[in-house]
Amino acid sequence: MNETGFLPLAIAVLTVSDTRTEADDSSGKTLVERLTAAGHRLAARAIVSDDVYRIRAVVSGWIADPEIAVVLATGGTGMTGRDSTPEAVRPLLDKEITGFGELFRLLSWEEIGASTLQSRALGGLANATFVFCLPGSTGACRTGWDRILQPQLDARTRPCNFVELLPRLRER
Repeated sequence: MNETGFLPLAIAVLTVSDTRTEADDSSGKTLVERLTAAGHRLAARAIVSDDVYRIRAVVSGWIADPEIAVVLATGGTGMTGRDSTPEAVRPLLDKEITGFGELFRLLSWEEIGASTLQSRALGGLANATFVFCLPGSTGACRTGWDRILQPQLDARTRPCNFVELLPRLRER
């Protein structure tokens, strides 16, 4: 931590999409802009097609990297036949943070009403790395970052935050 009590984290951003490129990936760009504006460091960024094994390969590589503290995925959390991010990520998790998806849907209710039922937002821990899967819309990424992730990834947030747990995540 620095003198202000803030601990910058290395965060990787994955966009899951069959159509997006870096030029038009507004959701991934939103997450990158927000995490860097908050003082964190972009550790890696990728765009992969909505395929369980491609998603799992990228996320597996990032959670194996001891420098990466957080993985943010956007896209593939809906219910269509191609939406497979939760199926790709859930088997990698050591612990699910069920409150993340619950809180995300509660906050989304305020913005989009009952349509939030279609979100399968997911959070968890994998190899002492926080992993969060957000919907692919830019608005959903703003909500997830601004209202949940930014405060929880800031060591100054009280009464508790995810950052203060980092030193203890590898306890056995």
